[in-house]
Amino acid sequence: MGTVHARSLDPLPMQGPELGVQADDMDFGEPEHEEKQEVLENKDVVVQHVHIDGLGRTKEDILTYEIADVFRAKNLIDVMKKSHEARQRLLRLGIFRHVEVVIDTAEGADALPNGLDVTFEVKELRRMTGSYNTMVGNNEGSMVLGLKLPNVFGRAEKLTFQFSYGTKETSYGLSFFKPQPGHFERNFSINLYKVTGQFPWSSLRETDRGVSTEFSHAMVIDTRNSTILPRKGALLKINQELAGYTGGDVSFLKEDFEIQLNKTLFWDSVLSTSLWGGMLLPLGEKPSCIADRFYLGGPTSVRGFSMYSIGPQSEGDYLGGEAYWAGGIHLYTPLPFRPGRGGFGELFRTHFFLNAGNLCNLNYGEGPRAHLSKLAECIRWSYGAGIVLRLGNIARLELNYCIPMGVQSGDRICDGVQFGAGIRFL
Repeated sequence: MGTVHARSLDPLPMQGPELGVQADDMDFGEPEHEEKQEVLENKDVVVQHVHIDGLGRTKEDILTYEIADVFRAKNLIDVMKKSHEARQRLLRLGIFRHVEVVIDTAEGADALPNGLDVTFEVKELRRMTGSYNTMVGNNEGSMVLGLKLPNVFGRAEKLTFQFSYGTKETSYGLSFFKPQPGHFERNFSINLYKVTGQFPWSSLRETDRGVSTEFSHAMVIDTRNSTILPRKGALLKINQELAGYTGGDVSFLKEDFEIQLNKTLFWDSVLSTSLWGGMLLPLGEKPSCIADRFYLGGPTSVRGFSMYSIGPQSEGDYLGGEAYWAGGIHLYTPLPFRPGRGGFGELFRTHFFLNAGNLCNLNYGEGPRAHLSKLAECIRWSYGAGIVLRLGNIARLELNYCIPMGVQSGDRICDGVQFGAGIRFL
């Protein structure tokens, strides 16, 4: 976290703690300062000016949306809170190396007795940056080389060239990204690309190249205490993507969602429920690409089935689907007899689960009712038990004994022990 500096405000002296420190952790010295702290929290103030120092090529208008809430603060504690939130939004733009906040008494001819000035001291990223990294996902990995030009035109635009070589696909492309001012989660992007998909779960190999224009939006509400193995809290995640609306080689509307609820029970056990769903609607006459479709099955989704081996197929090759749903109920408990309690043993959990799901295309029937009816037919499901290992807040490993049910002709199953590694599990 960056440092929030608060200089003295007469007659309310204050030693500004670093923002984010809990009240119980603060040392206010002798008892006589308690009265001053009470006054500090309740005293009305006015934020008169907000300055941003250190700007070079960044346009100020793009930043106005991110700092506007600071002017609405009513007391010093509120000023510090809203200043920290504004700092986080500025960093989210991806154009600054660091952002520091300084809160001071207002100066100038128009200064009020209770007026404050807030200054954001920023340092912009270099005009060009390079990167090399390896990525590990759900039973997959890749090496990525990238070249990035952040803040190209001064309003958080980004031009990126990236080459990726992985176990599932090899790709390279040039992309331009521009967020909507005041709504970073809404953005416009245009891509020049070539992708060669390996699709190890079938014999298919798809090479796609061309131009795509995309508008995407994501909404995330996450109250979980951990993203890898939560003990409490909930997650709601909705993704929307529109491709090809201004031209390009692919054209579709894609929406998907994820819901997860977690509740701590007796004996340190946790009950978790999750639901996934999505739809891909091709626009125009071209069919959807294999790389854009949804896939189901494997140790990170519907356990007991082989990787991506549920749904439409052709001569043993799995083609993915344009609509899907998947749900699960899980019970996580401590290891029997609690070995390593309070230490290494806390990374392990016993796991009992029930999973179900289905997947289909949208090229049949008339209307949503026919599609929902198809998704309700021939449901694949499985149950079993195993052990989960949490690798910090990075990923987790599962070793489960699975019993697949509702198996359809052509499905590939994993009846028995199944191993999975990833960052997102059903």
